[in-house]
Amino acid sequence: MRKAIRIEWLSIAYTACTVTIVFFVLGNSQAMKTAWVEDILSTIPQFSFLVAYLFIRRPASHKHPYGYHRAMAVGHLVASVALVIVGTTLAVEAITGLVLAEHPTIGTVKVLGATIWLGWLMIGVMIPIAIPPVLFGRAKMKLAAKLHNKLLFADADMSKADWTTNVGSIVGVAGIGVGLWWADSAAALLISMSIMWDGMKNTKAAVFDLMDERATTFDQKHAHPLIGEIDAHLRSLRWVADAGSRVRDEGHVFHIEAFVVPKRGKASVAQLEEAAAGCAALDWKVQDIVIVPVSRLPLEVAGRG
Repeated sequence: MRKAIRIEWLSIAYTACTVTIVFFVLGNSQAMKTAWVEDILSTIPQFSFLVAYLFIRRPASHKHPYGYHRAMAVGHLVASVALVIVGTTLAVEAITGLVLAEHPTIGTVKVLGATIWLGWLMIGVMIPIAIPPVLFGRAKMKLAAKLHNKLLFADADMSKADWTTNVGSIVGVAGIGVGLWWADSAAALLISMSIMWDGMKNTKAAVFDLMDERATTFDQKHAHPLIGEIDAHLRSLRWVADAGSRVRDEGHVFHIEAFVVPKRGKASVAQLEEAAAGCAALDWKVQDIVIVPVSRLPLEVAGRG
């Protein structure tokens, strides 16, 4: 977690530098402006992660008996919705430029006494700044897997794909240079659509988590394997005839309701406590577990609900 926090602060510092540099070479290119806005937006998941971290450190209380772990899920949702809104706005602007057949122009500037086309500076700036975000993204992806943090995963996914934004802006600028007026707006549209897609994909994941969907892996592709491990451990106990669990993701840790069918129709407090301790020892994500003895498993737990 400490490493993730350091990397997020480094990402914010790097983005602050690149946003400042790109601002001075924006010109009239819609693609460049869209890429610039995308860079600014990329800090939303980073700040959301850092703010959420301040909350998840708080202990559970009478008012918040489950703790504050869902601050990560809330941060995930806030960042995702922001991407959808801004991406949609940028897409509308790009479509308007195409419909109205706007012809952007890129002028010249003097550098060390020489007059050069501003487009060369734009391209020269966008090429090198595309590389570090990809490296940041790969590092964050590894940490997201270890921490089971979907907000960090969303940030990593955006960072890894950031090079496409830079390539799109370069294509748009180059298009203006060779007389293809529509290339700039088309590139801006593609960039904004990428922003929208990131936002919608992560909004869906965040909403489902807040609706207590069955816990999934950090990339939301599969049911989390820990569910099967918990059920297998409980079924392995000598006094248990059958077992099943409901597992919900609290943001980066799990809350588990495990149901066990005792072989003789009853279980002692000591047996239940031992079962809970055994499940907690399986993985650090088992933050809170309740073992409930029942005569038969609920339908949704037995896979029939």
